[in-house]
Amino acid sequence: MGWAASLAELAGSVRSGRYARELFLVEHYRPGLSGDELGAWAARMRRTADEMEHEGKAVRYLRATIVPTDESLLCIYEAASEQLVRETYARAGLPFERITPAVSGAPPTEWPRPTKEVER
Repeated sequence: MGWAASLAELAGSVRSGRYARELFLVEHYRPGLSGDELGAWAARMRRTADEMEHEGKAVRYLRATIVPTDESLLCIYEAASEQLVRETYARAGLPFERITPAVSGAPPTEWPRPTKEVER
């Protein structure tokens, strides 16, 4: 399944109430860590969230963006509460700077389409 289909399915599930979850952005600013080290942090967070989800906790790691020039890592989670995201970090033993509720843009399949064909 492609990312657009996955995002569309997730958005539909959240809208329909099948999951009572929100999106959260977690910010990490780690001066001195390389892109590879930040990637290892992201992998550790994915594993920890996967373990918690397997235990029945309503938290899922969705994706991360690594910005090596800023020595930063931005992670997106879907969770029933901010507290579950905090619990994920406590279990992984990794610090973060901030957790904020987030809103994801519409997937490309839901973007408005032109009403007439575009000439090339």
